[in-house]
Amino acid sequence: MAESSSTSSELMGLLLMACGTMVEKLQNKLREVGFDDVRPQHGFTFQLLSFGGANVNEIAEHLGVTKQAASQMLEYLEQRGYIMRHPDERDGRSKIVMLTNRGWDCIKHTEAILTQLETEWNNYLGQERMSQLQIDLRSLILKANNGSYPRRLRPGW
Repeated sequence: MAESSSTSSELMGLLLMACGTMVEKLQNKLREVGFDDVRPQHGFTFQLLSFGGANVNEIAEHLGVTKQAASQMLEYLEQRGYIMRHPDERDGRSKIVMLTNRGWDCIKHTEAILTQLETEWNNYLGQERMSQLQIDLRSLILKANNGSYPRRLRPGW
């Protein structure tokens, strides 16, 4: 894509490529520090759980998947020590999924890696341009969502 060209799908493509680049670099760095068994979808689950836990129905809704798919993913994460399940005091038939120390360690490494990647982009673009990019993206997101941020942070495809 040429810098001066513009098509109706170029912006979406560029935003998806930027996000994909960040996710790929994040995944590579996580592998380097011992988290070779986590995937991007797990990060969206960890993000939800970081607010105090959730049940399988809430996780499925957050991810936009079936309860069965969420249950399979949770089994995978539990076997690898990222999550644990506790009885739900609100509903005896349900369990609350919580992050373990390993889950929190993964979040801490993710935050450090993303900070490093953002710093690299900031150094490349310059602080003023990077700040303006963030301001513009925030503005576009708020405008498209009636003045608020979307409730979920997950891919919609």
